[in-house]
Amino acid sequence: MKALIQKNDKVAYPIIGVFSLVVFLVVVSLGRFKLLDVELGFDPHIFAKINAIINTTVSLTLLLGLYFVKQKQFENHKRVMMGAMVLSFLFLVSYILHHLLTVDTHFGGEGAIRYFYFPLLITHIVLAAIILPFILLTTYRAMTADFAAHKKIARITYPIWLYVSISGVLVYLLISPYYSAL
Repeated sequence: MKALIQKNDKVAYPIIGVFSLVVFLVVVSLGRFKLLDVELGFDPHIFAKINAIINTTVSLTLLLGLYFVKQKQFENHKRVMMGAMVLSFLFLVSYILHHLLTVDTHFGGEGAIRYFYFPLLITHIVLAAIILPFILLTTYRAMTADFAAHKKIARITYPIWLYVSISGVLVYLLISPYYSAL
């Protein structure tokens, strides 16, 4: 397969770094306060459900991508991984909308479930915070046809991305009973 873009690390690395930092800062600031106070006519927590659906689809897409690469079906692998990228972008938009329109929801579970929920939530947040530049770098390596470097970094990126997408769905399932309509 040939390169889709020309390799230029001097340009790509700063773009990946700045984009990742901006997304990180936006997401962190969203957790601090509700930014928009508008009457939508529907429960804005629908965006959380959309996020869970998207994350479920991303998880399935990532698994399909792994299957295709193991079968050496590289064109199919490329297609589904680009689909995972598009879905992840849509997730980010929906995530930002959800947090612009709602206040933080606190987990109300009691007992042993708390010992499952909070470690899951913490690992999800930490790994979600660090995975974006790895995803972008892995994609960049594939798009420049640097497949040796792509494969090397994908071995790190893939399991973290998969964990973040699956754990995001689990966090949603556990916290969604505590959402309240605005």
